[in-house]
Amino acid sequence: MLLEMLKDAFPMCDKFPTSHYEAKNIIKDLGFHYEKIDACDNDCIIYHKEYGEALECPVCRLPRWQPKGKSGKGKNVPWKVLHYFPITSRLQRLFMSSKTAASLRWHFEYRVKDGLLRHPVDSEAWKKFDEEHKTFSEDPRNVRLGLATDGFNPFGNMNVGHSTLPVLLFPYNLPPWMYMKEPYTVMSLLIPGPKGPGNDIDVYLRPLIDELNE
Repeated sequence: MLLEMLKDAFPMCDKFPTSHYEAKNIIKDLGFHYEKIDACDNDCIIYHKEYGEALECPVCRLPRWQPKGKSGKGKNVPWKVLHYFPITSRLQRLFMSSKTAASLRWHFEYRVKDGLLRHPVDSEAWKKFDEEHKTFSEDPRNVRLGLATDGFNPFGNMNVGHSTLPVLLFPYNLPPWMYMKEPYTVMSLLIPGPKGPGNDIDVYLRPLIDELNE
C-alpha cells in the first residue's frame, strides 16, 4: 500500500516499484542481494559448497531440517540460517564515485607522514604487511579491511538470552574521519542466534574468507 501511494505521489517516476517483489529485484540489481545458507544447530558446519546438498551434519549427525510433526507435511525448515552479503559488488560501488575513489587512495597519497599514529596505516602491523606483500601494497587501490563483530539481542527485553552476531567490515583505505562512518560500513554476515557460536565462529566466516581469497 505504501509503495502504491508513493507511485501516485510521484507519477514522474515510471520505474518506481509497486510491489515488494519489484522492490527486491531493484535492490538485487544494485548489488544489495544476500544469500541464505543453512547451518547446523550445533554450529558444526554450514551447508555450503561440499555440504550444499547434505541432509545431515557429518560431525554430529543432526538432520538438516527440523522435525515436521505428526503429519510429516509442510516445507523443510532448517535449524539455523546464515545470511551472507557478498562484498565484491559493495566494494566496487566505493569506486563508482569519483570522491570516494579518491578517498580510497588517501592512505597512500594524501596522509601526513610525520611518524604520529593517526590511522592504521601509521601502525607497525601495516608496515610489516606491506613488506611481506609487496605486490599487494604497490597498488594503493587494493582494499584493506578491518573486521569486527559483537552479539546483540534483536528482541530487546522480550528475550534476554538471544544473541545475533553481525560481522562488519571497515575499509581502512579511507581517512580516519570516514572509515568508521555508517555509509562506508559493510555488513558481510548475519550469524543467527539464539546463542553465539563462540570458538566456532570460523564455520560461519567461511563464505567471507572464500570471497576474500577469490
